[in-house]
Amino acid sequence: MMGRQASGQDRLFYSFNLEDHIPQNHLLRGIDRCLDFAGLREHLAEHYSQIGRPSIDPELMLRMLVVGYCYGIRSERRLCEELHLNLAYRWFCRLSLEDAVPDHSTFSKNRHGRFRDSGVFRWLFDEVVRRCMAAGLVKAEGFAVDASIVAADASSQRGVPGTETVDWKDPVLCTRAVREYLQGLDDEALGKVLPKKISLTDPQASWTAATGGPAFFAYSTNYLIDAEHGVIMDVQATPAHRTAEVESTKLMVDRVQEQFGLKPERLIGDTAYGTAPMLSWMVDEKGIEPHVPVWDRTQRDDDTLSSNEFTWDEQAKEYTCPQGRPLRSQWRVFKIERSHITKADTVIYRASQKDCTNCPEKQRCCPNTPMRKIARSVHEAARDVGRKIATTEQYERSRCQRKKVEMLFAHLKRILRLDRLRLRGLSGAMDEFTMAAVVQNLRRLAMRVPQGPPPQGTGAPA
Repeated sequence: MMGRQASGQDRLFYSFNLEDHIPQNHLLRGIDRCLDFAGLREHLAEHYSQIGRPSIDPELMLRMLVVGYCYGIRSERRLCEELHLNLAYRWFCRLSLEDAVPDHSTFSKNRHGRFRDSGVFRWLFDEVVRRCMAAGLVKAEGFAVDASIVAADASSQRGVPGTETVDWKDPVLCTRAVREYLQGLDDEALGKVLPKKISLTDPQASWTAATGGPAFFAYSTNYLIDAEHGVIMDVQATPAHRTAEVESTKLMVDRVQEQFGLKPERLIGDTAYGTAPMLSWMVDEKGIEPHVPVWDRTQRDDDTLSSNEFTWDEQAKEYTCPQGRPLRSQWRVFKIERSHITKADTVIYRASQKDCTNCPEKQRCCPNTPMRKIARSVHEAARDVGRKIATTEQYERSRCQRKKVEMLFAHLKRILRLDRLRLRGLSGAMDEFTMAAVVQNLRRLAMRVPQGPPPQGTGAPA
Protein backbone atom coordinates (compact mmCIF):
# COMPACT_ATOMS: atom_id res chain seq x y z
CA MET A 1 0.00 0.00 0.00
CA MET A 2 1.31 3.45 -0.89
CA GLY A 3 1.81 5.46 2.31
CA ARG A 4 0.93 9.08 2.90
CA GLN A 5 2.89 11.48 5.11
CA ALA A 6 0.98 12.66 8.12
CA SER A 7 0.90 16.43 8.52
CA GLY A 8 3.06 17.41 11.49
CA GLN A 9 3.09 21.19 11.22
CA ASP A 10 -0.14 21.86 13.07
CA ARG A 11 1.24 21.12 16.55
CA LEU A 12 1.54 24.03 18.93
CA PHE A 13 4.27 22.71 21.26
CA TYR A 14 7.32 20.57 20.51
CA SER A 15 9.81 18.72 22.69
CA PHE A 16 13.12 19.42 20.97
CA ASN A 17 16.71 19.03 22.18
CA LEU A 18 19.29 20.50 19.76
CA GLU A 19 22.06 18.35 21.26
CA ASP A 20 20.27 15.14 20.17
CA HIS A 21 20.21 16.17 16.52
CA ILE A 22 23.98 16.69 16.00
CA PRO A 23 25.79 13.43 15.05
CA GLN A 24 28.59 12.42 17.38
CA ASN A 25 31.05 12.19 14.48
CA HIS A 26 30.18 15.63 13.10
CA LEU A 27 33.23 17.77 12.29
CA LEU A 28 31.98 20.67 14.40
CA ARG A 29 31.80 18.43 17.46
CA GLY A 30 35.48 17.59 17.07
CA ILE A 31 36.39 21.24 16.54
CA ASP A 32 34.31 22.27 19.55
CA ARG A 33 36.30 19.91 21.77
CA CYS A 34 39.52 21.57 20.58
CA LEU A 35 38.46 25.20 21.03
CA ASP A 36 39.00 27.14 24.22
CA PHE A 37 37.88 30.77 24.53
CA ALA A 38 38.65 31.05 28.24
CA GLY A 39 41.06 33.96 27.78
CA LEU A 40 39.12 35.79 25.07
CA ARG A 41 37.30 38.30 27.28
CA GLU A 42 40.48 39.21 29.11
CA HIS A 43 42.27 39.74 25.80
CA LEU A 44 39.51 42.04 24.49
CA ALA A 45 38.69 43.79 27.77
CA GLU A 46 40.42 47.10 27.00
CA HIS A 47 38.73 47.34 23.60
CA TYR A 48 35.19 47.38 25.06
CA SER A 49 33.58 50.17 27.08
CA GLN A 50 32.64 49.54 30.70
CA ILE A 51 29.28 51.28 30.25
CA GLY A 52 26.51 51.34 27.68
CA ARG A 53 24.43 48.66 25.98
CA PRO A 54 25.97 45.16 26.00
CA SER A 55 27.51 44.18 22.69
CA ILE A 56 27.17 40.92 20.81
CA ASP A 57 29.31 38.26 22.45
CA PRO A 58 32.73 38.26 20.69
CA GLU A 59 32.94 34.49 21.19
CA LEU A 60 29.76 34.11 19.14
CA MET A 61 31.25 36.12 16.26
CA LEU A 62 34.48 34.13 16.32
CA ARG A 63 32.58 30.86 16.35
CA MET A 64 30.54 32.05 13.38
CA LEU A 65 33.73 32.95 11.50
CA VAL A 66 35.18 29.51 12.27
CA VAL A 67 32.05 27.94 10.75
CA GLY A 68 32.28 30.20 7.71
CA TYR A 69 35.94 29.43 6.96
CA CYS A 70 35.51 25.75 7.77
CA TYR A 71 32.75 25.28 5.19
CA GLY A 72 33.86 27.83 2.61
CA ILE A 73 31.07 30.31 3.37
CA ARG A 74 32.89 33.49 2.48
CA SER A 75 29.92 35.87 2.41
CA GLU A 76 29.00 37.20 5.85
CA ARG A 77 25.42 37.77 4.73
CA ARG A 78 25.14 34.17 3.57
CA LEU A 79 26.85 32.97 6.75
CA CYS A 80 24.11 34.58 8.84
CA GLU A 81 21.45 32.97 6.63
CA GLU A 82 23.06 29.54 6.94
CA LEU A 83 23.38 29.93 10.70
CA HIS A 84 19.67 30.72 10.88
CA LEU A 85 18.77 27.47 9.09
CA ASN A 86 21.48 24.92 9.98
CA LEU A 87 21.07 23.12 13.31
CA ALA A 88 24.73 22.08 13.56
CA TYR A 89 25.87 25.67 13.05
CA ARG A 90 23.47 26.86 15.74
CA TRP A 91 24.69 24.19 18.14
CA PHE A 92 28.36 25.10 17.55
CA CYS A 93 27.64 28.81 18.08
CA ARG A 94 25.69 28.11 21.29
CA LEU A 95 22.42 29.46 19.86
CA SER A 96 19.09 27.92 20.68
CA LEU A 97 16.20 27.73 18.19
CA GLU A 98 14.73 30.96 19.60
CA ASP A 99 17.97 32.98 19.64
CA ALA A 100 18.38 35.64 16.98
CA VAL A 101 21.33 35.54 14.60
CA PRO A 102 23.53 38.69 14.60
CA ASP A 103 23.23 40.98 11.60
CA HIS A 104 25.91 40.63 8.92
CA SER A 105 26.94 44.29 9.28
CA THR A 106 28.20 43.52 12.80
CA PHE A 107 31.11 41.54 11.37
CA SER A 108 32.38 44.41 9.26
CA LYS A 109 32.41 46.85 12.17
CA ASN A 110 34.24 44.44 14.48
CA ARG A 111 36.65 43.03 11.87
CA HIS A 112 37.92 46.45 10.83
CA GLY A 113 37.71 47.84 14.34
CA ARG A 114 38.36 46.16 17.67
CA PHE A 115 39.19 42.71 16.27
CA ARG A 116 41.98 44.10 14.09
CA ASP A 117 43.23 46.55 16.74
CA SER A 118 43.38 43.85 19.40
CA GLY A 119 44.96 41.18 17.17
CA VAL A 120 42.32 38.68 18.25
CA PHE A 121 42.78 36.52 15.15
CA ARG A 122 46.49 36.11 15.92
CA TRP A 123 45.58 35.38 19.55
CA LEU A 124 43.18 32.65 18.43
CA PHE A 125 45.78 31.21 16.05
CA ASP A 126 48.38 31.02 18.83
CA GLU A 127 45.90 29.35 21.18
CA VAL A 128 45.10 26.67 18.60
CA VAL A 129 48.82 26.04 17.99
CA ARG A 130 49.29 25.55 21.74
CA ARG A 131 46.46 23.02 21.74
CA CYS A 132 48.21 21.18 18.88
CA MET A 133 51.43 21.18 20.88
CA ALA A 134 49.63 19.87 23.94
CA ALA A 135 48.17 17.05 21.83
CA GLY A 136 51.65 16.00 20.67
CA LEU A 137 51.21 17.06 17.04
CA VAL A 138 54.26 19.34 16.99
CA LYS A 139 57.69 17.69 16.95
CA ALA A 140 59.59 20.93 16.16
CA GLU A 141 62.52 19.01 14.63
CA GLY A 142 61.91 20.22 11.09
CA PHE A 143 59.87 23.08 9.66
CA ALA A 144 58.82 23.55 6.03
CA VAL A 145 58.03 26.88 4.38
CA ASP A 146 56.31 27.87 1.16
CA ALA A 147 54.05 30.55 -0.33
CA SER A 148 50.92 30.47 -2.47
CA ILE A 149 49.32 33.24 -4.49
CA VAL A 150 45.69 34.22 -3.80
CA ALA A 151 43.81 36.69 -5.99
CA ALA A 152 42.96 40.03 -4.38
CA ASP A 153 39.54 41.65 -4.46
CA ALA A 154 40.70 44.06 -7.16
CA SER A 155 39.77 44.19 -10.83
CA SER A 156 42.54 44.40 -13.41
CA GLN A 157 40.53 47.11 -15.16
CA ARG A 158 40.92 49.36 -12.11
CA GLY A 159 44.71 49.44 -12.45
CA VAL A 160 47.11 52.09 -13.75
CA PRO A 161 50.80 51.84 -14.75
CA GLY A 162 53.17 52.02 -11.80
CA THR A 163 54.94 55.03 -13.31
CA GLU A 164 51.73 57.05 -13.50
CA THR A 165 51.11 59.68 -10.83
CA VAL A 166 47.94 59.04 -8.81
CA ASP A 167 46.14 61.60 -6.67
CA TRP A 168 45.46 59.46 -3.63
CA LYS A 169 43.79 62.42 -1.88
CA ASP A 170 40.86 62.16 -4.26
CA PRO A 171 37.77 61.39 -2.10
CA VAL A 172 36.72 58.73 -4.61
CA LEU A 173 39.94 56.78 -3.97
CA CYS A 174 40.21 57.43 -0.23
CA THR A 175 39.17 53.97 0.97
CA ARG A 176 40.40 51.97 3.95
CA ALA A 177 42.76 49.93 1.73
CA VAL A 178 44.23 53.11 0.20
CA ARG A 179 44.79 54.71 3.61
CA GLU A 180 46.61 51.58 4.75
CA TYR A 181 48.74 51.67 1.60
CA LEU A 182 49.75 55.31 2.17
CA GLN A 183 50.72 54.55 5.78
CA GLY A 184 53.00 51.71 4.63
CA LEU A 185 54.75 53.39 1.70
CA ASP A 186 58.04 53.35 3.60
CA ASP A 187 57.90 49.58 4.06
CA GLU A 188 61.18 48.13 2.75
CA ALA A 189 59.57 45.14 1.03
CA LEU A 190 57.21 47.40 -0.92
CA GLY A 191 59.72 50.11 -1.69
CA LYS A 192 62.35 47.93 -3.35
CA VAL A 193 60.34 47.08 -6.47
CA LEU A 194 58.59 49.60 -8.69
CA PRO A 195 55.26 47.95 -9.57
CA LYS A 196 54.41 47.46 -13.21
CA LYS A 197 50.77 48.14 -12.47
CA ILE A 198 49.03 49.44 -9.36
CA SER A 199 45.42 48.92 -8.33
CA LEU A 200 43.27 51.93 -7.49
CA THR A 201 41.07 49.65 -5.38
CA ASP A 202 43.72 47.79 -3.40
CA PRO A 203 47.16 49.38 -4.06
CA GLN A 204 49.03 46.98 -1.77
CA ALA A 205 48.14 44.03 -4.00
CA SER A 206 50.87 43.02 -6.47
CA TRP A 207 50.39 42.69 -10.22
CA THR A 208 51.63 39.20 -11.00
CA ALA A 209 51.54 36.53 -13.69
CA ALA A 210 53.44 33.95 -11.64
CA THR A 211 50.72 31.33 -12.09
CA GLY A 212 51.45 31.13 -15.83
CA GLY A 213 48.16 32.66 -17.01
CA PRO A 214 46.97 36.25 -17.43
CA ALA A 215 48.33 38.72 -14.87
CA PHE A 216 46.13 39.76 -11.93
CA PHE A 217 46.35 41.54 -8.59
CA ALA A 218 47.18 39.19 -5.73
CA TYR A 219 48.66 38.58 -2.30
CA SER A 220 50.75 35.65 -1.07
CA THR A 221 49.99 33.54 1.96
CA ASN A 222 53.16 32.15 3.56
CA TYR A 223 53.00 29.02 5.72
CA LEU A 224 55.58 27.74 8.18
CA ILE A 225 54.55 24.21 9.14
CA ASP A 226 55.87 21.43 11.35
CA ALA A 227 57.10 18.70 9.03
CA GLU A 228 55.87 15.83 11.22
CA HIS A 229 52.07 16.30 11.17
CA GLY A 230 51.66 19.40 8.99
CA VAL A 231 50.53 21.74 11.77
CA ILE A 232 50.75 25.38 10.66
CA MET A 233 53.13 27.05 13.10
CA ASP A 234 52.86 30.54 11.60
CA VAL A 235 51.23 32.37 8.72
CA GLN A 236 52.10 35.69 7.10
CA ALA A 237 50.50 37.72 4.32
CA THR A 238 52.79 39.50 1.86
CA PRO A 239 52.50 41.13 -1.56
CA ALA A 240 52.84 38.54 -4.30
CA HIS A 241 56.49 38.90 -5.17
CA ARG A 242 59.42 36.65 -4.38
CA THR A 243 61.48 39.01 -2.21
CA ALA A 244 58.69 39.63 0.28
CA GLU A 245 57.84 35.92 0.45
CA VAL A 246 61.41 34.89 1.26
CA GLU A 247 61.89 37.67 3.82
CA SER A 248 58.67 36.65 5.61
CA THR A 249 60.37 33.35 6.53
CA LYS A 250 62.73 35.17 8.87
CA LEU A 251 59.80 36.89 10.55
CA MET A 252 57.88 33.64 11.01
CA VAL A 253 60.82 31.64 12.36
CA ASP A 254 61.69 34.39 14.85
CA ARG A 255 58.05 34.77 15.89
CA VAL A 256 57.62 31.03 16.54
CA GLN A 257 60.80 31.01 18.61
CA GLU A 258 59.63 34.01 20.64
CA GLN A 259 56.02 32.87 21.05
CA PHE A 260 56.47 29.14 21.64
CA GLY A 261 60.18 28.74 22.40
CA LEU A 262 60.68 26.46 19.39
CA LYS A 263 63.48 26.54 16.83
CA PRO A 264 63.77 23.81 14.17
CA GLU A 265 66.92 21.84 13.49
CA ARG A 266 66.24 22.00 9.75
CA LEU A 267 64.23 24.25 7.46
CA ILE A 268 62.73 22.85 4.25
CA GLY A 269 61.94 24.99 1.23
CA ASP A 270 62.16 25.21 -2.55
CA THR A 271 64.78 26.96 -4.69
CA ALA A 272 63.36 30.42 -3.92
CA TYR A 273 64.73 30.07 -0.38
CA GLY A 274 68.17 28.92 -1.57
CA THR A 275 69.68 32.35 -2.18
CA ALA A 276 73.05 33.11 -0.62
CA PRO A 277 71.79 35.70 1.94
CA MET A 278 68.97 33.37 3.03
CA LEU A 279 71.32 30.42 3.43
CA SER A 280 73.69 32.60 5.44
CA TRP A 281 70.85 33.64 7.73
CA MET A 282 69.92 30.00 8.35
CA VAL A 283 73.44 28.68 8.85
CA ASP A 284 75.33 31.57 10.44
CA GLU A 285 72.64 33.46 12.38
CA LYS A 286 70.11 30.80 13.38
CA GLY A 287 72.12 27.58 13.31
CA ILE A 288 69.48 25.82 11.20
CA GLU A 289 70.28 23.19 8.56
CA PRO A 290 69.11 24.49 5.15
CA HIS A 291 67.26 21.66 3.41
CA VAL A 292 66.71 23.75 0.29
CA PRO A 293 68.19 23.58 -3.23
CA VAL A 294 71.05 26.06 -3.54
CA TRP A 295 70.35 28.85 -6.02
CA ASP A 296 73.33 28.30 -8.32
CA ARG A 297 74.02 29.66 -11.82
CA THR A 298 77.67 28.66 -12.06
CA GLN A 299 77.04 25.62 -14.25
CA ARG A 300 77.66 26.47 -17.91
CA ASP A 301 75.87 24.86 -20.84
CA ASP A 302 78.36 25.79 -23.60
CA ASP A 303 80.91 23.06 -22.78
CA THR A 304 83.30 25.53 -21.11
CA LEU A 305 84.78 25.12 -17.64
CA SER A 306 82.42 25.96 -14.78
CA SER A 307 83.59 27.57 -11.57
CA ASN A 308 82.96 24.37 -9.61
CA GLU A 309 85.90 22.83 -11.52
CA PHE A 310 88.23 25.31 -9.81
CA THR A 311 89.61 24.45 -6.36
CA TRP A 312 89.05 26.91 -3.51
CA ASP A 313 91.83 27.37 -0.94
CA GLU A 314 90.28 28.74 2.24
CA GLN A 315 93.60 29.52 3.90
CA ALA A 316 95.10 31.38 0.94
CA LYS A 317 91.74 32.91 -0.07
CA GLU A 318 92.22 32.09 -3.73
CA TYR A 319 91.08 29.69 -6.44
CA THR A 320 93.29 27.28 -8.37
CA CYS A 321 92.43 26.44 -11.97
CA PRO A 322 92.72 22.90 -13.43
CA GLN A 323 96.14 23.89 -14.78
CA GLY A 324 97.37 24.81 -11.29
CA ARG A 325 97.31 28.60 -11.79
CA PRO A 326 95.90 30.87 -9.03
CA LEU A 327 92.95 33.27 -9.24
CA ARG A 328 93.16 36.09 -6.69
CA SER A 329 91.05 39.05 -5.65
CA GLN A 330 94.10 41.32 -5.87
CA TRP A 331 97.50 40.91 -7.48
CA ARG A 332 99.28 43.81 -5.76
CA VAL A 333 99.37 45.31 -2.29
CA PHE A 334 97.33 48.48 -1.70
CA LYS A 335 98.28 51.13 0.83
CA ILE A 336 94.66 51.23 2.00
CA GLU A 337 93.23 47.77 2.48
CA ARG A 338 90.23 47.00 0.28
CA SER A 339 87.42 44.55 0.87
CA HIS A 340 86.78 43.98 -2.88
CA ILE A 341 83.09 43.28 -2.07
CA THR A 342 80.77 44.35 -4.89
CA LYS A 343 77.21 45.64 -4.62
CA ALA A 344 76.04 42.08 -5.29
CA ASP A 345 77.89 40.87 -2.16
CA THR A 346 80.50 39.03 -4.21
CA VAL A 347 84.29 39.12 -4.50
CA ILE A 348 85.78 38.89 -8.00
CA TYR A 349 88.78 36.54 -8.33
CA ARG A 350 90.90 37.01 -11.46
CA ALA A 351 93.63 34.95 -13.06
CA SER A 352 96.79 36.50 -14.41
CA GLN A 353 96.38 37.58 -18.03
CA LYS A 354 99.83 36.21 -18.77
CA ASP A 355 98.86 32.78 -17.42
CA CYS A 356 95.63 32.72 -19.42
CA THR A 357 97.26 33.85 -22.68
CA ASN A 358 99.70 30.94 -22.68
CA CYS A 359 97.25 28.38 -21.26
CA PRO A 360 96.37 25.43 -23.57
CA GLU A 361 92.84 25.31 -22.05
CA LYS A 362 91.99 28.96 -22.76
CA GLN A 363 89.36 28.15 -25.38
CA ARG A 364 87.54 25.92 -22.88
CA CYS A 365 88.04 28.31 -19.98
CA CYS A 366 87.66 31.93 -21.14
CA PRO A 367 87.40 32.10 -24.94
CA ASN A 368 85.83 35.57 -24.99
CA THR A 369 87.82 37.34 -22.25
CA PRO A 370 91.55 37.92 -21.78
CA MET A 371 91.51 36.26 -18.35
CA ARG A 372 89.25 34.01 -16.29
CA LYS A 373 87.11 35.60 -13.57
CA ILE A 374 85.06 33.96 -10.82
CA ALA A 375 82.55 35.85 -8.68
CA ARG A 376 82.45 34.26 -5.21
CA SER A 377 79.61 35.17 -2.85
CA VAL A 378 80.53 36.42 0.61
CA HIS A 379 78.06 33.78 1.81
CA GLU A 380 79.70 30.96 -0.14
CA ALA A 381 80.48 29.00 3.05
CA ALA A 382 76.76 28.77 3.80
CA ARG A 383 76.11 27.73 0.20
CA ASP A 384 78.67 24.94 0.61
CA VAL A 385 76.77 23.74 3.70
CA GLY A 386 73.58 23.60 1.63
CA ARG A 387 75.30 21.66 -1.16
CA LYS A 388 76.70 19.14 1.33
CA ILE A 389 73.30 18.60 2.97
CA ALA A 390 71.74 18.01 -0.48
CA THR A 391 73.74 14.77 -0.78
CA THR A 392 72.27 13.19 2.38
CA GLU A 393 69.34 10.79 2.80
CA GLN A 394 67.70 13.20 5.27
CA TYR A 395 67.54 15.77 2.46
CA GLU A 396 65.58 13.36 0.27
CA ARG A 397 63.14 12.78 3.13
CA SER A 398 62.80 16.53 3.53
CA ARG A 399 61.88 16.91 -0.16
CA CYS A 400 58.95 14.56 0.41
CA GLN A 401 57.86 16.37 3.56
CA ARG A 402 57.77 19.69 1.73
CA LYS A 403 54.72 18.42 -0.17
CA LYS A 404 52.69 18.80 3.03
CA VAL A 405 52.77 22.56 2.58
CA GLU A 406 51.49 22.25 -0.98
CA MET A 407 48.71 19.95 0.23
CA LEU A 408 47.63 22.60 2.73
CA PHE A 409 47.48 25.19 -0.04
CA ALA A 410 45.39 22.84 -2.19
CA HIS A 411 43.05 22.29 0.77
CA LEU A 412 42.90 26.05 1.34
CA LYS A 413 41.74 26.78 -2.20
CA ARG A 414 39.66 23.72 -3.09
CA ILE A 415 37.97 22.81 0.20
CA LEU A 416 37.93 26.09 2.11
CA ARG A 417 37.40 27.94 -1.22
CA LEU A 418 39.83 30.71 -0.42
CA ASP A 419 41.00 31.27 -3.97
CA ARG A 420 40.05 34.94 -3.90
CA LEU A 421 40.08 37.39 -0.99
CA ARG A 422 37.05 39.33 0.19
CA LEU A 423 38.84 41.81 2.45
CA ARG A 424 41.15 44.44 0.98
CA GLY A 425 44.53 45.72 2.07
CA LEU A 426 47.45 43.80 3.53
CA SER A 427 45.77 43.72 6.94
CA GLY A 428 42.59 42.31 5.39
CA ALA A 429 44.61 39.60 3.66
CA MET A 430 46.35 38.84 6.95
CA ASP A 431 43.01 38.48 8.75
CA GLU A 432 41.69 36.07 6.14
CA PHE A 433 44.84 33.97 5.92
CA THR A 434 45.09 33.75 9.71
CA MET A 435 41.49 32.58 10.14
CA ALA A 436 41.93 30.03 7.34
CA ALA A 437 45.08 28.70 9.06
CA VAL A 438 43.18 28.51 12.36
CA VAL A 439 40.50 26.35 10.73
CA GLN A 440 43.02 24.10 9.00
CA ASN A 441 44.78 23.44 12.32
CA LEU A 442 41.45 22.84 14.05
CA ARG A 443 40.34 20.34 11.42
CA ARG A 444 43.64 18.48 11.69
CA LEU A 445 43.49 18.52 15.48
CA ALA A 446 39.89 17.27 15.52
CA MET A 447 40.68 14.36 13.17
CA ARG A 448 44.01 13.38 14.78
CA VAL A 449 42.80 13.64 18.38
CA PRO A 450 39.12 12.56 18.46
CA GLN A 451 38.87 12.72 22.26
CA GLY A 452 40.19 16.27 22.39
CA PRO A 453 43.59 17.64 23.44
CA PRO A 454 44.79 17.78 27.04
CA PRO A 455 43.73 20.73 29.22
CA GLN A 456 45.09 24.18 28.44
CA GLY A 457 48.52 24.98 29.84
CA THR A 458 50.36 21.77 28.95
CA GLY A 459 51.54 22.87 25.49
CA ALA A 460 53.61 26.06 25.48
CA PRO A 461 53.95 29.16 27.64
CA ALA A 462 51.35 31.83 26.91
